[in-house]
Amino acid sequence: MQHIPDIDISRFRDGGLSTEELSRLASACEDHGFFLLSGHGLDSLIEQVFAAAEDFFAQPRAVKTSVYRDAINPLGYFDRELTKQKRDLKEVYDFKAGGYISRDPARQTRWPAHNTTFRPVLTDFFAAFTGLAEETMEMIFVSLGMPVAQARQTVAQGFGTRHSSAARLNYYPASDPVPQAERDEVTGLGDMALHHHTDPGAITLLLQDQHGGLQARSKAHGWIDVPPLAGRVVVNVGDVLQVWTNDRCVAGMHRVLPVHSQRGRYSTPFFYQPRYDAVVEPWTRQGEAARYRSFSWREFIRGRVTDNFADAGEEDIQISKYRVA
Repeated sequence: MQHIPDIDISRFRDGGLSTEELSRLASACEDHGFFLLSGHGLDSLIEQVFAAAEDFFAQPRAVKTSVYRDAINPLGYFDRELTKQKRDLKEVYDFKAGGYISRDPARQTRWPAHNTTFRPVLTDFFAAFTGLAEETMEMIFVSLGMPVAQARQTVAQGFGTRHSSAARLNYYPASDPVPQAERDEVTGLGDMALHHHTDPGAITLLLQDQHGGLQARSKAHGWIDVPPLAGRVVVNVGDVLQVWTNDRCVAGMHRVLPVHSQRGRYSTPFFYQPRYDAVVEPWTRQGEAARYRSFSWREFIRGRVTDNFADAGEEDIQISKYRVA
């Protein structure tokens, strides 16, 4: 627990964190890219999200596959996602909501018809966590020495109302969710519920239940547990923030251990991502050389989404592809 700081964001809202709190936050972003958020005021909504996830994944397979994702549209239900060319032991439901949806009618969220409260709850979640992600990004920038006004302007320019964020419901069952008759057609299961990886966006806000199993890789301590503390939102740094800070922040490498409980494990990540037309490049300080060449966010995220859907015969696209030799 001492390696994953617990930051009260209400203190940031009310006038700012102490020097010691900002230091702990910056140190976490530089070592393993993970911290916890308390004081967010969203406990009731979070309970509703977990209830919606449990209800959806408990539905008959026919209900879930009625909103099955495909090679064109990454939104909807999926039960055979790949990470590092290995199949994860999980089911997912990917969605966007409110005004943050694609203009392409072929890439809209597929909403199931099993429950009339499902869509409203997830729409409220998407809006609330967009605001929380904006505040969290500003707080990270302030911890790195950026003035508050500049931090707000930076977030507004990189994301604004046209950000490309996405969210998902995760369910990690105790056994393979792919029907026995279809398993010969798909990549075999790996040895993790979710294999090690970094998230492609700027930051991820994660809700995790009390089961545990999430681990982050620390430069100093190796694999460490991310504790499932009640009322906390887990935050991890993504690839974009590592590039923007020119490697000062580290994209949080993480994994989920296999689940042994028959109830399974639930989590809900909100991926805070830049505008599709954003160009990702390092923000260098005076005298500092850029460690990455610029690249298109649109191309990068499409490559990652495609790699997770089908085995392209090579490892997922990584920011190392753009590193300056």
